[in-house]
Amino acid sequence: MKLLIVEDDNAYGQTLARRMSKHGFSVERVINADEVLIKARQYLPEYILLDMKLGAQISLPLIKPLRALLPNCKIVLLTGFASIATAVEAIRLGANDYLAKPADTKSVVAALTGEKAEIAFDETPISSEQLEWEHINQVLKINNGNVSETARQLGMHRRTLQRKLQKKPQLTKTEHYG
Repeated sequence: MKLLIVEDDNAYGQTLARRMSKHGFSVERVINADEVLIKARQYLPEYILLDMKLGAQISLPLIKPLRALLPNCKIVLLTGFASIATAVEAIRLGANDYLAKPADTKSVVAALTGEKAEIAFDETPISSEQLEWEHINQVLKINNGNVSETARQLGMHRRTLQRKLQKKPQLTKTEHYG
């Protein structure tokens, strides 16, 4: 089961790759939109996890060429900015499924393979502290590292945000960011 993960967030991409490998997928990764079609042509994956936002680019325009290149490939769009409009657009362009980040492994495997999500997996759920830290870092990344703008968007004081950024949450044995 060949899987191509298209994800610009290195920590999340590594976590996804590791988890999908544990579930029988042979994984290749791409971190930017310019490499997606080249890697897909070389690797010929059966499955693709495609992050909707790759840096400053939106990946929706990649779905049609990927579908043309790999008509039987299962394409699942992952996004931290879920909306009905983008879900409809992704499916209209040829994606098979659409998941909001952070998606748990059960949901990702179910979206890729069509299996039921209630299959038992050895996975420790992400803690609320880890989830908050990842969300803060995603918003910070969107704002190109601007702490003041990130704090404003998150509705918190700038100093509070700085303290939260300094305190990376403790991770479980099965979870690490790379």
